[in-house]
Amino acid sequence: MLQAVIFDMDGVICHTNPFHSIAFQEFFAKRDLYPTEEEFKDHMYGKNNSYILSHFLGRKIEGEELAILEEEKESLFRKIYQSQITPISGFLPFFHSLKKTGIPTGVGTSAPMANMEMIIKSLGIQSQMESMLASEDVSKHKPDPEVYLKSAQKLGASPASCIVFEDSFSGVTAALNAGMKVVGVLSSHKKDELPPCDIYISSYEELEIPQLVGLFETE
Repeated sequence: MLQAVIFDMDGVICHTNPFHSIAFQEFFAKRDLYPTEEEFKDHMYGKNNSYILSHFLGRKIEGEELAILEEEKESLFRKIYQSQITPISGFLPFFHSLKKTGIPTGVGTSAPMANMEMIIKSLGIQSQMESMLASEDVSKHKPDPEVYLKSAQKLGASPASCIVFEDSFSGVTAALNAGMKVVGVLSSHKKDELPPCDIYISSYEELEIPQLVGLFETE
């Protein structure tokens, strides 16, 4: 039985990756670094800032330095994106239909809390999310399942009765590691670039709630 639905945020609720790319381009250009879009695809989308910064700066970024650099980059992102916040096609109608069924919902993101609050508040759905967890809420990041296991616990659901919406390799892997069903949102990657998902969508117009419920009917 379907007990809860958990959404990643970047690339799942909003198509933020192009704006993260712009923010990172500005951030790295100040340091005379110019990653390509292909490099961002491989080493930014779905990754946490510790990994991204360590990879592109070529050394381990952690502790206080990580906090300072992360705030610099994420402040750039929020400045760029705050006037551009737009949900992925069909997300809001699908979400509101889902809420009418009474199914608990949550957000589990690798992004900072400030980003999540800005986006979810702007879309007007904060009060309808029974769980909202960001990078500050976990000690291990995706592909570790911690954010999804904590979300399930907060939503009062067993992991095996949850569905996660994800768009990245590390995110899908985290959901699978949590023992959850996965809807692959093809906003950033092609189907064959993700681990096997239960359903794939390019937009939420393609998805009906009975499809989600049906994933549990043979169990």
